[in-house]
Amino acid sequence: MAYWLFKTEPGEWSWDDQVQAGAKGSEWTGVRNPVARNNLQAMKKGDRGFFYHTGDEKQVIGIVEVVREARPESGDPAWTSVDIAAVAPLKQPVTLAAVKAEPKLAAMALARQPRLSVQPVSDAEWKLVSRMGGL
Repeated sequence: MAYWLFKTEPGEWSWDDQVQAGAKGSEWTGVRNPVARNNLQAMKKGDRGFFYHTGDEKQVIGIVEVVREARPESGDPAWTSVDIAAVAPLKQPVTLAAVKAEPKLAAMALARQPRLSVQPVSDAEWKLVSRMGGL
């Protein structure tokens, strides 16, 4: 299993929206960066990801699972999408400031490439951020 981080502006698509989509999940659309697109294409069903609110919040707030692998985006088939479903909220959100303050996360894409909308997360990063989030 691989791990990822999905970034979203909560005013456009929030954790609550993701939870309301239910077990079938929702299509993750709007990714227009080629690196982020390649990350989507590398995902496999069952991979897990952090759900991250951008904007004023800047925090990891939940865990999602890839329920459908990469395919052409429904609104623009020139781009790629996956379907993700909510798994669980973090007991305590993990802020970007907390990630940047943790020396063991210095190499994490979230700390180095904060604008990349879909990012890989290493096993060690996954475990540490999950622990920081109370899981």
